Amino acid sequence: MARYVAEVEWALGEGEDFAAGRYGRGHRLRFDGGVVLPGSASPHVVGKWADPAAVDPEEMLVAALSSCHMLSFLHVARLAGFSVGAYRDRAEGAMAEIAPGRQAVTRVVLHPAIDWAGSAPDADRLAALHAEAHAACFIANSVRAEVIVA
Repeated sequence: MARYVAEVEWALGEGEDFAAGRYGRGHRLRFDGGVVLPGSASPHVVGKWADPAAVDPEEMLVAALSSCHMLSFLHVARLAGFSVGAYRDRAEGAMAEIAPGRQAVTRVVLHPAIDWAGSAPDADRLAALHAEAHAACFIANSVRAEVIVA
């Protein structure tokens, strides 16, 4: 079975007060390929203690769903005999309360825009390709949030 590794590093900053909750949530995310990203809690969650320029876990979840769907879609489109020249998506996630004091990303909407290199599938075939890609997406199969391809 494949294993995936990500390292997360955070340290208390000088003058910050951990016990009082007054500390930065910025951190580093390191992936096995060597990429390092700045991470943070969402500004929607911790306000001024977030690094708004960094990637937050909720954004990473939305991006992971979008990326996985795209990669699955490219594969199923190729197998179906179609050629994709470009693929773009502006994925949006929504947070909602699932129980008193508990929130979750409950819905992710993908908005794929595809440039075809050659003939394009009709609307029904395109919907079927997206459904097949969604069923094949490892990340979509790993979450309970509703994922919609709009």
